[in-house]
This record gives sequence, C-alpha cells and structure tokens, in this order.
Amino acid sequence: MQIVPAPFDHPDARKLNDLVLQEYALRYGDPEGDATPLDPSMFQPPRGLYVLAYDDEQRPVATGGWRSRDAARGPDEEDENYADGDAELKRMFVLPEARGQGLARRILALLEQDAREAGRTRMVLETGLKQPEAIALYTSEGYKPAPAKFGHYRFHEESRCFAKPLRRTA
Repeated sequence: MQIVPAPFDHPDARKLNDLVLQEYALRYGDPEGDATPLDPSMFQPPRGLYVLAYDDEQRPVATGGWRSRDAARGPDEEDENYADGDAELKRMFVLPEARGQGLARRILALLEQDAREAGRTRMVLETGLKQPEAIALYTSEGYKPAPAKFGHYRFHEESRCFAKPLRRTA
C-alpha cells in the first residue's frame, strides 16, 4: 500500500468521498450521508492535509485528512467548542475489501504526525454510534471522549466526539 498526499477534490478523492457518503447514508438513514461543509482549501498544507492510499494495483482504497480548527472568535462562527491548536480528523475511510490490514491505523498515524509537525496540539474528531469500528480504532489509539461536543452533528444524539493530545516526540 502506498499513502500519498492529494487534493481533497482529486478525482480519486471524490470517488472515495462519494462511497463514504453512501455508507453514512446506509448506516444513518440520511440521504445526504454527511452534510458537514468541507472545502478543498481546508486540507491544504500547512493548515491541513488530505491523503489517499493506493493498493499494489494503484487502485484508491482509503482516504483521510485533517484540517486546522481554532477557538471561535465571534458569535457568527459555527462552533465554539474547538480550542486553539486543534486539528480535526475528517473523511477517514477504507473500502470494505481493504479493511483489516491496518491501513486506517497507518493513515491515522501519518495524519497525527503531520498535524503535530504543523504545530497543532490536539487531534479531535466527531463520529457516530453506528460506526463502532471507527470508535474502536480511535479509542485503541488513545482517543478519549471530548469534554464538549463540536462539529456539524454536535446536537445529534448519536454523535460522539473524541480528542487526543498531539505530544511532541523527542
């Protein structure tokens, strides 16, 4: 498997994004899948990163990204529960046929390292109860329930938010 940086609007990224939205729609019964507003510029270094994973036959099989988030500065901002230095994990997804090979862990580690190098101090994420595999991955990697909910779905009962400090390594 090869993991490479890519624009969020790269054709392979769009293809996998469409598939993850279909999976969310099936799991949650919402035809939109995920209505979180995302723009390709949110994932441009140094304020973010988006990656694609390719199998040995150069087929896109997984994706993930992070974007910078900071504390809200005014009443018009969407969410007041981010803190300065946050990096928000978005669109972690592995095709069903590529699951079980540790690919999500590799992508997560790469994204955490990149966010740390960009000066971010905490990785945060929002997921849902109907994604137990995601919750298991994150908690096994040291993510703890966040003290306050954030993100587009913060008012939904099924929403769960997690955070992990991004400590500098020696």
